[in-house]
Amino acid sequence: MKFTVVGAGAMGLRFGVLLQEAGNDVDFVEGWLPHYNKMKEQGGVYVTREHKNRHLVPVNVYTPEEYTATDADFVFFELKQMQLDDMLERCKHFFKDQYVMTAMNGMGHVEKLLKYFPKEKVVAGTALVATILTKPGEVEFVGERGMGTTNWANYTEKPDEKTQELMAELKKANFNPSLKDDFMGTLMAKVVFNSVVNTLCTMFEITMGEYAAFEKADELSRQLIDEAYDVCERAGVQLVNTRAEELESVNYVSKVGCPHHYPSMYQDMSHNRPVEVDYINGYFVKLGRKYHYEAKTHNFVTNLVHLAETTRQNRSAE
Repeated sequence: MKFTVVGAGAMGLRFGVLLQEAGNDVDFVEGWLPHYNKMKEQGGVYVTREHKNRHLVPVNVYTPEEYTATDADFVFFELKQMQLDDMLERCKHFFKDQYVMTAMNGMGHVEKLLKYFPKEKVVAGTALVATILTKPGEVEFVGERGMGTTNWANYTEKPDEKTQELMAELKKANFNPSLKDDFMGTLMAKVVFNSVVNTLCTMFEITMGEYAAFEKADELSRQLIDEAYDVCERAGVQLVNTRAEELESVNYVSKVGCPHHYPSMYQDMSHNRPVEVDYINGYFVKLGRKYHYEAKTHNFVTNLVHLAETTRQNRSAE
């Protein structure tokens, strides 16, 4: 299959490089010029896994304006939520008959993708896979090969032959894919997960393992999970996990899967980049208010993350 990966950041490179290694044809479209220029200069991206085996992986990388290929099976969007509108406009000239897929964090991206792609060709998912863009032209894959899972669903909730072919390629690339028939429930499970781990680790600048080791971590997790599930129930969204299973997922990934990992939201804040908390915890606040429910804990931590973000930016400017 052929993939056009829009967004050659940490997760875009993780998916694209491993799909390429599994025998697929992959092009990358990148809008951040320092990263794009570095990859062009060195002929690819340097990849390490668990800080070992640094090696150069050749990749085809283009700016949105210079990319013209329309023959991809899937256009794969892996960006920050706040970047998507601009990239869709910059890339729309090469949208033709492709399917679109995404595993972006947070919520809000699907509605934007539907403005450019028909609902029958939208596949979205979630990835419990940790990756770090350490600097322009370099990426670190966290976890041993084959670790992590991905869940996917068709927007129509009617898997077709193309989607089944996609699952086969993701399996060959060691993404351990699972195809679900509940679109919103599949996506929201990861938003709940991130509303706990990404947010709290970012706020206190700690690893996932450090958070999970705190004696009251389960109490904190349950409070955020319960409130998110209360919102979803009012909105008529049936999540794929029970509340207990969601807590178990938080603990397993934090204690066993990626205990030394700083979540992506922290990586953004530590580099003075905008954080996605408004699309994660803030999403539950917005959705709850639509159904006359006040998600007070999610609102509180959303504001605290912005406080930590602003404080760090102000100190950096001194």
